[in-house]
Parts: sequence; C-alpha cells; structure tokens
Amino acid sequence: MSLDAPHIGFVLASYGAALAIILGLILWVLLDGRARRAEIRALEAAGIRRRSDRPVDDARAAGPAP
Repeated sequence: MSLDAPHIGFVLASYGAALAIILGLILWVLLDGRARRAEIRALEAAGIRRRSDRPVDDARAAGPAP
C-alpha cells in the first residue's frame, strides 16, 4: 500500500475508527468492572452477602433422605 494512493485517507480513517471503538470498549469494560466491584463492596458492607458465601446446611449436604 502506497501512501500516495487516492483512497489512503479512507483506509486510515477506518483503522482509526476501529482503534477508537476497541479502545472505547476496553475502557468501558474496565470502568464497569471497577463500578461492579465497588457495588459489591458496598453491599457486603451493608451486611448483604453472596449466596455462594453461605455455609452449607448439613441436611441439604447429606442429600435426600432414603
């Protein structure tokens, strides 16, 4: 590809647009992850725990009664 091609502006613009979109998505994911972690910390500070953190009930862990 030669830099003096008549359509080089369109090619560079498309690469620039693709780069901007990818960087925007990466930034969005990072900021959203930070916000979700802050939300989880706030919920845990308020006493709300995740279901996966609950202790297993012995009756349920043993399985169904025969």
